[in-house]
Amino acid sequence: MVQQPVVGVPNPSTVTPIRPLFPLQAIGPTLGLLTPGFILGTDLARAIPTDPAFAPIGYQVGTFTVLPTFAQSIGYDSNPDQTSRQIAKGSVALRTDATVDFRSNWSSSSLQGSLRGSYLETPQNEAASRPTADGTVRLRIDANRDLRIDAEGRFLVDTQRTSSANLQAPAATSRPLLAVYGGSLGATETFNRLSVTLRGSIDRSEFDNARLANGTTINQSDRNLNQYSLQLRTAYEVNPDFSPFIDLLGDTRVYDRRFDLTGVRRDSDGIALAFGTSIGLARSVTGEISAGIQHRTYVDPTLRDINAPLLNAALVWAASPLTTVRLTAATGVTETTIPGSSGVLTEVATLEVQHDLLRNLSIVLGGSYLRNDYQNSTIRENGFSATARVDYHFTRWLTLRGTYLYQKFDSTVAGSSFQENTFLLGLRVNP
Repeated sequence: MVQQPVVGVPNPSTVTPIRPLFPLQAIGPTLGLLTPGFILGTDLARAIPTDPAFAPIGYQVGTFTVLPTFAQSIGYDSNPDQTSRQIAKGSVALRTDATVDFRSNWSSSSLQGSLRGSYLETPQNEAASRPTADGTVRLRIDANRDLRIDAEGRFLVDTQRTSSANLQAPAATSRPLLAVYGGSLGATETFNRLSVTLRGSIDRSEFDNARLANGTTINQSDRNLNQYSLQLRTAYEVNPDFSPFIDLLGDTRVYDRRFDLTGVRRDSDGIALAFGTSIGLARSVTGEISAGIQHRTYVDPTLRDINAPLLNAALVWAASPLTTVRLTAATGVTETTIPGSSGVLTEVATLEVQHDLLRNLSIVLGGSYLRNDYQNSTIRENGFSATARVDYHFTRWLTLRGTYLYQKFDSTVAGSSFQENTFLLGLRVNP
């Protein structure tokens, strides 16, 4: 037997950062408080894998591959407060990012995670300086050939705009923090081509108080809540590229305080039914898409029930070896403190296209759309953002990155609309 000689070195195994199938699901109740730019920026922060020749190798720590990343950028932000044009105050922008991705190298089961934190410093407008962070850790246990157990922990930290319709504190000395964190535990049993998944989740949302320039405080403790949800999915694998499923979802949202500041009980229960499919068309189009209907009832008789369409999509299209297109979309009923309004119908969609001009030169173009429709209220919000990002890889561990982000947010609430342009140039290090 003649064997061909091995020439060169094998491509190193890399850690692929976790890209959640539904990246917006974990921030459901507070999704309407975020801006399109935050949604797009969070989604684009975890880049599509680069050419293996320039992909970082990472460190072997026991049975794990760990990939740390550090980035420092400098640029300009025309409206870091994200407030109306009349009072907008631009500033030099200094952005620091740190990320740790890890993945187990086990023969069965797996543990992987992605943790990211960043801080935007605007020295000419200190009140607008703010942190952001998010992370996901997932554990898969292969109990036997037909039973799989999945667990997930997640968190998100961001700040609220002082011009938000739910806050309306333009005189605040800084943007108050919001935090969302929780976990899920589920099991999947397979019966030949049929699989049944039962998953339970707990998520908590907390809001920091807003401090005004005159020394007073806006108490937001009445917005803190827990969400308990249960999902039952039944799927049938027609073939490896097509697996339709039915989702039945139920949840309850319970606030820490029995009544909010206006004397309204905002506890609620929701139920949803969705039909969808997993897709893997010759590995060129992969992901999931589903659609259905959701119904939400409220404890307080002054708050009307909400019926709304349900849509979730997470699709990746490998258009060519050099071009990748990614689409995510989600709808939901999010929370609000507007008197008389039961909730907000929120629609979100993001689209990104990455093209590799060279093995070490990539360009990413992206856009996002956000719509908030406050039920039983005249408040309507529409937001759009677009970004262009260029990555030039000097080596595996050093990348030059240039980013431009544009945001436009229109609201029927006076003083809540804004436009923002952000330019950043920085170095990304994978030690």
